[in-house]
Amino acid sequence: MTIEYLPLQSGDKMPLIGFGCWKVDPKDAPETIYNAIKVGYRLIDSASNYKNEEAIGKGINMAIKDGLVKREELFVTTKLWSTYHKKEHVREALEKQLEQLGLDYVDMFLVHFPLPLKHVPIDVKYPPGWYQPGEDVITLDRAPMHECWAAMEQLVEAGLTRNIGVSNFNVQLLMDMLTYAKIKPALLQVELHPYLQQEHLVRWVQQQGIAVTAYSSFGPTSFIATGSKRAKGVEPLFENPTIKDIAAKYNRNPSEVCLRWSLERNVAVVPKSLNVDRMKMNLSALDWKMDEEDVQAINQLDMGLRFNDPMVNAQKLPIFY
Repeated sequence: MTIEYLPLQSGDKMPLIGFGCWKVDPKDAPETIYNAIKVGYRLIDSASNYKNEEAIGKGINMAIKDGLVKREELFVTTKLWSTYHKKEHVREALEKQLEQLGLDYVDMFLVHFPLPLKHVPIDVKYPPGWYQPGEDVITLDRAPMHECWAAMEQLVEAGLTRNIGVSNFNVQLLMDMLTYAKIKPALLQVELHPYLQQEHLVRWVQQQGIAVTAYSSFGPTSFIATGSKRAKGVEPLFENPTIKDIAAKYNRNPSEVCLRWSLERNVAVVPKSLNVDRMKMNLSALDWKMDEEDVQAINQLDMGLRFNDPMVNAQKLPIFY
């Protein structure tokens, strides 16, 4: 199997399929990441707020030590959490993440949310999560994105990350960013699946030369375990008749159909599984093509249904409205 890539503005190539680290239990993470690399994943998608980066790093470095892969053959992505948006905290945040990952640099560093939260010192609580220690309400901070982004650009110049990008941003935010960015965002990572297709966003971003990665490619399935009422009230994508019929046509699993649909849009994906056979199955989405009529049939499933929504979750923040 040949790994396919998306070209980035820096000249780097980002694998179209990566391994997502959200909800990987730290006790499982070293073996899980090791196995993912062993079966062929070369992109590892992490974040400080996943609360498992030290364990993720152990898996990466076990694979490098055992000769499964060289560091330069991996594409490691991580994300700046919202409590570190002030320009004086951006570098210290990445340096802490590099320490936990056991790496000298990452290949992509994303602003996780366009949401500046009040700073929590690393020695007080790490990772800090959404709230100030001992509080249960969100506290915003005066940390303008243009200053945060300038600090992100300095990380590229310092060699701590090869590329920088954003996550959960909309077109309006990106339009503003492009007026001041010296280094244009290389990547936008957003929730994308047949129930939330964001066609106009994807098309416009790609036209700017910015790559797109989908997270939560399996829609509600990714959120049922989190107790999401919205996810529980929706037909799972794997049981959707359109998805099932297309899967039967190609003798594929419904999960492969969901991933292949994104790849047909030239959108990268970062699925997760602890099961080695499913890891291989997800990676095999690179090995086949879907007829245009089937892509169009899936396009009809769009409901604009967002599951990773801080407004309906505990945070009650309407950042997508």
